[in-house]
Amino acid sequence: MAVDLSRTFKPIQIAVLTVSDTRGPEDDTSGDILAERVTDAGHSLAARNIVRDDVPTIVGQLEAWIADPSVDAVVITGGTGLTGRDVTPEALDRVKERDIPGFGELFRWISYKTIGTSTIQSRACAVLSRGTYIFALPGSNGAVKDGWDGILAEQLDSRNRPCNFVELMPRLREV
Repeated sequence: MAVDLSRTFKPIQIAVLTVSDTRGPEDDTSGDILAERVTDAGHSLAARNIVRDDVPTIVGQLEAWIADPSVDAVVITGGTGLTGRDVTPEALDRVKERDIPGFGELFRWISYKTIGTSTIQSRACAVLSRGTYIFALPGSNGAVKDGWDGILAEQLDSRNRPCNFVELMPRLREV
């Protein structure tokens, strides 16, 4: 796979959501990394928020962004572990129309190179909901870098060959 520079780059609108009971705007380093990578890649940061680890709260924020035509994708950091407070995948289950299982599988493969077998504790996942992509990454800075640099930077680049998520966007609501 490679970027085909003869193709036109199509920036998309990406919202960043941090799920945490302990982080605020002053110490949301994983959210900062994501926001920076989104804009450095040439996309627009459509919105950014921090919500607590609570299924109804996460679902409420996701539903608002899914309904917003100016949000093409959401990248979440946090809440994908195994503890009782890690509920991001459960929130995604409530809004999803389709799973994107390859995202979590590929994330764990990439993460294995960095943290070894500890990657098995990650429930990183992705779904599609009413034409909006939602990607959930663990809350660590390293996981965010692995997920963006190893998957999302390419798949959210319309020039990526042989295929990418952006070129599918016009067809996501087909019946």
